[in-house]
Amino acid sequence: MNFTPKGLLGALAAVSIGTATLLGAGAGTAAAGGGAHRAHCDRAERPVWSGDPSRNMTSHGCTLPSSKRPWYRVAIDNLAQPHHTTDYANGPVDHTEKLHDETVRCMGYTKDRDTVNWFGCIPD
Repeated sequence: MNFTPKGLLGALAAVSIGTATLLGAGAGTAAAGGGAHRAHCDRAERPVWSGDPSRNMTSHGCTLPSSKRPWYRVAIDNLAQPHHTTDYANGPVDHTEKLHDETVRCMGYTKDRDTVNWFGCIPD
């Protein structure tokens, strides 16, 4: 391959324009909430295992968006996080942390009457 200054300049311009376009699209998505649809729950419980919160969360009193999307931003009025001393669901709880006005992003949910089980949750 023979790189000429003119060819290198053209390639650099193409990469710069492509990067600016991608960053512009990403910035617009981030400003709009990262493509996540908003949900609101009155209360939720999210266990903490070995210091890290679970990727699953159980909530009640939720208002869900009308359309199904891959990510949801969930605003929670009261979030209880029981800190388990073992990695077993029925294991002892060391203490429970109560958080207010928290926001969590989740990949999806299943609903059973008034209980919503969120999965793939990460801190927002």
